[in-house]
Amino acid sequence: MTTKIKKLITHDGSFHTDDVLAAAALSIYLEQQDENFEIIRTRDAEMIKSGDYVFDVGGIYDAELNKFDHHQKDGAGKRENGLAYSSFGLVWHKFGKAVAGNEPAAIRLEQKLVMPVDAIDNGIDLSVNNFPDILAYTLENVLAIFAPTALEGLEKDQQFLKALVWAKEILQREIKKANDQIQITKIIQSFYAKAADKRLIVIDAPKVSRHEIWEALQDFAEPLFIVYGDKEDWSVVAMRKEKNSFGNRKNFPATWAALRASELRNLTKVADAIFCHNNLFLSVAKSKEGAVKLAQIAIES
Repeated sequence: MTTKIKKLITHDGSFHTDDVLAAAALSIYLEQQDENFEIIRTRDAEMIKSGDYVFDVGGIYDAELNKFDHHQKDGAGKRENGLAYSSFGLVWHKFGKAVAGNEPAAIRLEQKLVMPVDAIDNGIDLSVNNFPDILAYTLENVLAIFAPTALEGLEKDQQFLKALVWAKEILQREIKKANDQIQITKIIQSFYAKAADKRLIVIDAPKVSRHEIWEALQDFAEPLFIVYGDKEDWSVVAMRKEKNSFGNRKNFPATWAALRASELRNLTKVADAIFCHNNLFLSVAKSKEGAVKLAQIAIES
């Protein structure tokens, strides 16, 4: 019995982040289903009609028929927040939960990766550039390195496939991290739940990072400082004012800025204090007790 090879069809010529990631998401989905498939890049109308999955080409959005284009006159709809879909967003809207493994992880990926890609593809700038002579290096730039220059004789279809390898790896890692973060959030929030003073949370679980801490506790208003670490490396991190913000709810004392070793120890009277970051969001001590003491001083300052 011959197994049908599913056809994934997108446009030929230049490629962009949305069609590369749409191909990555569909590839992962079909691999999960143990389906055989091939990716065809074309603008031939008859070939497009034969596709089992058609994205970023064809002028039709019909999720039931697995047609995911957004270039037609009226586009392919918008989210509740007003952001229009690109082909990646349309594919994710239907298959994201299956690809990510569950709805919470799919929602995390939608916010972190899918919507930013859709925004850029629809010409929406998500950031304010404080340095006009410097451009941010984005995921779009990463995948664009595979596009041939005018001086190269490289085949665009082959370069698309190279970009796809990277895109799949990125998407799979983001899925893994999203699912892990769900579990890590539960662990971190369990320490919040049992903390007597919600301004200071001590996380006695090894290897968590400050970014995981911020993610887990951002929606709780009370935490000011979080102590975390392992063995002889304990840190205190200030909670951010807002998600994706560099501002702190409360800084470490200004006099601690950039102090190290004996300087910080003499000032704080914490015998194993090691360092305070110049931006006053991070301090380090050798022991949990030392880190807690630094946090307590900062809270009361």
